[in-house]
Amino acid sequence: MPEHSESYLAALWVKRRVEAWGDQAPSVDELNEVLRRLGRWRSRLLANTFVAQQGARIHGGLFAGMAYVDHAAEGALMPRLLGSYESELQSHLERLVQGVEAIIDVGCAEGYYAVGLARLAPHAVVHAFDIDAAAREACAELAARNGVADRVVIGEAFQPSDFEAFAGRRTLVLVDAEGAELDILRPDLAPALARMSIIVETHDLYRRGALAAMFERFAATHDILRVDQAAKAPVMPGWLRDLAHLDQLLAVWEWRAAPTPWLVMEPRWS
Repeated sequence: MPEHSESYLAALWVKRRVEAWGDQAPSVDELNEVLRRLGRWRSRLLANTFVAQQGARIHGGLFAGMAYVDHAAEGALMPRLLGSYESELQSHLERLVQGVEAIIDVGCAEGYYAVGLARLAPHAVVHAFDIDAAAREACAELAARNGVADRVVIGEAFQPSDFEAFAGRRTLVLVDAEGAELDILRPDLAPALARMSIIVETHDLYRRGALAAMFERFAATHDILRVDQAAKAPVMPGWLRDLAHLDQLLAVWEWRAAPTPWLVMEPRWS
């Protein structure tokens, strides 16, 4: 959609929302929703500017230099382009990919991790899964553009029993499935998980108790580190450094509606 049309639609949405308040003061939740809508709109404009200024290529971070997309399958594009996206995990990923034979990425979207880790770990095959057909297509295209299509195997739904096909191989598992981590990470159905390194984003926002369930399921077999979202301090391109501070904050905003802490779980026995 053209940028001016997107701006018009965002303004129209806000206008109608505000008009619906009438003489009543809006609730905190209502104001939060309006601010989030405006923030997402501005974030998309920043991403458009990024691509216009320097192309769809990741600027910094663990995947610096990777050819990327100009539209995300889901979530915020700008922090991915900037290289600050989920930067809290970068040191853990860099360490855990060393020597792995297989990487399983459940909820791959357009392939930020699937393709990025295939580039980072040329010795590994990445198995990327997403239930959304458009996301799978985007991931395949991204893998081809980055020259790693021969090592990125794309699939649809992933079942707990599918982990057993990787038993005996050094495997890193990534799961970002909007609450479906409770259905996927089932060590009672997948004994092979006991010897795999796992990074999972937990979503109590969507399924209450998800975080506690992961601790309970893996405490006996893994050392578990909780990683929370933190402030971002990326190296910004010059054009972004010249913008207002609010734009710089929105450039690294990942659109989270609530805390979604990660668990980095390393097996005690390899």
